[in-house]
Amino acid sequence: MSNETYFNHPIFGLLYRVCILDDNQELFTTLYAQRLFFLVKMIPNNTVFEPVSRSDARLLVEKRLRNLHRLGLIQEYKDFQAMYRQTFP
Repeated sequence: MSNETYFNHPIFGLLYRVCILDDNQELFTTLYAQRLFFLVKMIPNNTVFEPVSRSDARLLVEKRLRNLHRLGLIQEYKDFQAMYRQTFP
């Protein structure tokens, strides 16, 4: 997951994309503290930011890990697991 993506939020400043969760959902965190997480939903003509707790963010990532494992996407699973370990030590 070497593709870094940033988003400038009007209140929280620069956000860093942790991962893509689904076709229209991505998980972002504040760039420096990495304590505030946001579920960003891309819908036609709108982008919705939903703040989520650290534990909820962890659960979302764990759910994605289970889905990748179930689908047999081994390389993507390994990459995602490395990101998980780095973000949620």
